[in-house]
Amino acid sequence: MSANINVGNNIETYIYLSVFLIGSILLYLFLRINWKSYGLLFILATVIGNLLCFIFVQLGFYSYPYVILPKFENMPYTAISLSFPIYVLILVRYSPKRWPWKIPFYWAFINLGLLSEYYALHYTSIIKYGFEWDTWDSYTWWWIYFLLFEWIGGQLIPDKDRKPLHIKHLHYGKLGWGLIHLILITTIFLAGYYVGTLTKK
Repeated sequence: MSANINVGNNIETYIYLSVFLIGSILLYLFLRINWKSYGLLFILATVIGNLLCFIFVQLGFYSYPYVILPKFENMPYTAISLSFPIYVLILVRYSPKRWPWKIPFYWAFINLGLLSEYYALHYTSIIKYGFEWDTWDSYTWWWIYFLLFEWIGGQLIPDKDRKPLHIKHLHYGKLGWGLIHLILITTIFLAGYYVGTLTKK
């Protein structure tokens, strides 16, 4: 499938430009903290993230019908490099120290990420699923990718350069607890609604 390479007044263009601008600013801020550690983590996340997407595109699992810059092999490398890897840097820096608290933290943010993919899938021409691929496949790979880099980040980023969310903020009644539960309840409800609409078709 050939991509529509265009710069126009549409939502896809605004999304791509926003990802480029916000991603570039955040990358600069992380490199200021520790350019060696965060830079290496960014490079690893970028290489593996693009490689996985490249493999899935070549297998026909999904495609990117619309880009605003010339691309190679149906891949918007710039957008991928400034979205998923930047998300990795944010989650690694702020994830709680203990795994029992990391799981709900990642659960909430992965659900938010998948919600953005759902929006891109159904309301834009940025991504299109192919055969043998659905939202559950994406959800599974989001978990694999981000938990892998949580472990890698734990090896690369010194404790002094991380700001783990203190578990007291995740206790019952605290703001962190409320936000995580709000995200989870909302996204799970929307997922149930989405599955319900599919069963009616």
